[in-house]
Amino acid sequence: MPKGSSVSIFKWEVVDPRPGEAVAPRQRLSWGKTIGLGAQHVVAMFGATFVFPLVMGLDANLAIMFSGICTLLFLLVCSNRVPSYLGTSAAFVAGVAAIRAQGGDSADVTGAILVAGVVLLLVGVLVHFVGARVIHAVLPPAVTGAVVMLIGFNLAPVVAAQYWPQDQWVALLTATFMVCAAVLLPGFWSRIAVVLALVFGFVISLIFDGLFGPINSCGGEGCTATVHERVSWAGVKAADWIGLPSGTLRDGVSVIHAPSFSLTFILLVLPGVIALIAENTGHVKAVAEMTGENLDPYMGRALGADGAATALASLFGGSPTTTYAENIGVMGATRVYSTATYYVAAIVAILLGLCPKFGAIVGATPGGVLGGITVVLYGMIGLVGAKIWVENRIDFGDPVNVVGLAGGLIAGIGGVTLKFTDGFSLGGIALGTILVIVYFHLVNRSGRRTERTSEKATEAL
Repeated sequence: MPKGSSVSIFKWEVVDPRPGEAVAPRQRLSWGKTIGLGAQHVVAMFGATFVFPLVMGLDANLAIMFSGICTLLFLLVCSNRVPSYLGTSAAFVAGVAAIRAQGGDSADVTGAILVAGVVLLLVGVLVHFVGARVIHAVLPPAVTGAVVMLIGFNLAPVVAAQYWPQDQWVALLTATFMVCAAVLLPGFWSRIAVVLALVFGFVISLIFDGLFGPINSCGGEGCTATVHERVSWAGVKAADWIGLPSGTLRDGVSVIHAPSFSLTFILLVLPGVIALIAENTGHVKAVAEMTGENLDPYMGRALGADGAATALASLFGGSPTTTYAENIGVMGATRVYSTATYYVAAIVAILLGLCPKFGAIVGATPGGVLGGITVVLYGMIGLVGAKIWVENRIDFGDPVNVVGLAGGLIAGIGGVTLKFTDGFSLGGIALGTILVIVYFHLVNRSGRRTERTSEKATEAL
């Protein structure tokens, strides 16, 4: 390592660009403007970063704090060449729901995700030394799109059974508002539609508490309904202003906890690694396109850094991470690609995570509000799979793509189970992913279609 290189990584060229002129990753504006842009990145990542921990039954405050820590790790591993924020990943939500449906607790969840993070780390190491073509050979866009689709659509029963029934009218109003906000509001406001929908849902819930009084509902399928207010501030009043995330989760496991490991549960979340590979690859390519820099040499680093970050967060009970399209959207709008803004965003997120009262406010989110937000978010996850197909011009007139993917999709979305012994079975997303990969490559024996698709994928991403 050249002398002084460990210091130079934290030096940015200070620039004062003309209107419309881009700011490169190793440049920055004045610290005042940089701090303002960093705060904007926090707002952009905020909605999904705390909503997904809530729906996975993990602590949102811890997730936000680790999103900051993991972003710092990502920037360092990528030598400040890939500006990106690591927020909570949605790729494991369906697997987590399956774990809990089979009686697993939060320690089982974080243990399974930790292993998935290590697997992604190893994939990153492989890509760093071999190149990204190995990804496209094994996971061409036809396969990746199918896996992402079944991950998203597998979540439909979770919304129907757990969140929507808690307060159907608040859920409907919140979902309607979120759809309108994401499409009809201008620019930056549309990018924070999740946050706006959360605020809207809180307000509607408070109004309904005042107009109609408490509601008689419960938090999931098979539970006992109780009479309660939609919004309770008891936890907020009791929480401290400063401190580490603490307390217990809904299943009685401590917020900060050691993971536990089960092969059955690990297999349920491993398909999420495929989604993370697709996300990270696409995001690095998108940043390269915007900045005009060749970031292919950093592809393996980005994958490995995200895997290491996911494993690190899960080791302490935190949520899995991924690079965030929301923040890439902010860069596209501002044309400021400075990694300095992401250091600011990461520090702000860590400080928010060290405020238990803030976490208590997040934890007070009414179930009906989550029902409205997740019914849109989960559908969007599934449709990302279709987006991958469209962008890569997947030909469904070709039986390789139709027949090769069909069985795995239905098995994954429908919850088909393959039982091996009394203590071990494959089902849902895990079985669906295996069938998608195996069936596709089984009938695509020549590999010519995979190769052509891979080239299109590389160009599109």
